[in-house]
This record gives sequence, structure tokens and C-alpha cells, in this order.
Amino acid sequence: QIQIGNYSCGLQKENRQLQQASLRLEQENDNLAHKLIASKVALRRDLDKAEDTVGELTKDLVQTRQQLQATEYEKRGKEEEAAMLKEVFRREMEKAEQKLKRSSGIIADYKQICSQLTNRLERQQAAHREEMDSLKSAIKACSHCQHTRISEQGREEKAEGSRMEEQKRREQEKEVLRAQIRELEQGLVQTKLQMVETTCKIQDLEHQKGILADDLQEAKNSWISKTFTSLRTSSGGLHMLQPQEVHI
Repeated sequence: QIQIGNYSCGLQKENRQLQQASLRLEQENDNLAHKLIASKVALRRDLDKAEDTVGELTKDLVQTRQQLQATEYEKRGKEEEAAMLKEVFRREMEKAEQKLKRSSGIIADYKQICSQLTNRLERQQAAHREEMDSLKSAIKACSHCQHTRISEQGREEKAEGSRMEEQKRREQEKEVLRAQIRELEQGLVQTKLQMVETTCKIQDLEHQKGILADDLQEAKNSWISKTFTSLRTSSGGLHMLQPQEVHI
């Protein structure tokens, strides 16, 4: 009986130990289950956050593509406008150069004509003065011609009036030529101003095209950097929150 009692006490003790071990294992299983559930909840939350991030990135991608398309379209428009202006400027330059050559030739011809008219008028005036001086000397020396001096003076006055009219007419012609020369020179100045304005506009378009190209590249770099940063952040969070294997 003593042995049976000892054996019974041993069984009870072993049973209590087994019960305690069972309780401890159940507690550990409960703790592991809670940790697993918490890890799954955190993982689900991070997955939802990652999906939201992907959605935002997709939306940003669509907007960026639209902006890039609009910027590229505007850039092409500026390039086409610049090319068109360059072609117009080239044609206008050719026309201006041809007009400049013609105008320069016309101005040179007008100046030569004015110089020739001036020289001819001066020669005629000098010859006329010499002729009048010779005629006056001859009349003074001839007694027979003294009585005709009065009528000769009238003719001289009339001839002098004709010469004055001729000189006035020539001066008017010279003034007309000078006015034409001034008009041609003003036209050349206007043409040069238009050439300068066209050149400035082309340079401005080239500057705008450079700015658009820089903005386009900056938008691409910004979106790529933002995408890589978001993906790297999401991948790091998911890797840290992966549940470990539970052994029971």
C-alpha cells in the first residue's frame, strides 16, 4: 500500500507538471498567435498603404505624362515657329540685301548725276561769265556799238532772267534727287531695324525653347526620383514586417 501510495503521489506530481507544461505551451501558443495576428494586421495595413502609394504614383505618372506631352507639344510648336521665323528671316535678309544693293546703286547714280549737274552748271556759269566779260569789253571798245548798249542791256537782263530760271530749275531737280536719296536712306534704316527685331525675336524663341527643354528634363528627373524613393520605402517596410515561422 505504501508503494501504491508513493506511485499515486508520483503520478499526481507528474500530472501536475504535465498540466503546468500544457498551460505554459497553451500560453506560448496564444502569445505566438497574437503576434502572428498582429503581424498579419500590420502586413495588411502596410499592403494597403503600398497599394495607396502605387495608386498615387500611377496618378502622378498619368499627370506627368500629360504634362510631358503638353510640354513636348509646346516645344515642337516653338521649334516650328523658330524654324519658320528663321526661314522668313533668311528670305527677308536676301530681299533686304538685294534691295540694299539696288538702293546703294541708285544712291550712287543719283549722287553722280547731282555731281555731274553741279559741275556742268558751274562750267556753264563760268563760260557765260567769260562770254559776258568779253562781250562787255568789246562793246566798250567799239564806238559804233555804244548806241546799242541800252538794248543790249535789256537783252542781258532777259538772258540773266532765263539763266536764273534755268538755275532754279536745276536746283529743284537737285532737291528732288536729294529727297529721293533721303527716302531711300530712310527705307534702308527701316529695313535694318526690321532685321534687328526679327533677330531678337528668333533669339527669344531659342531662349524659350531652352527653358522648355530644361523644364521637361527636370520634370522627368523629379518623377523618377519620387518613384524610386516611394518604391524603396514601401519595399523596406514590407521586408521588415514579414512574419517569422512559428514552431510548436
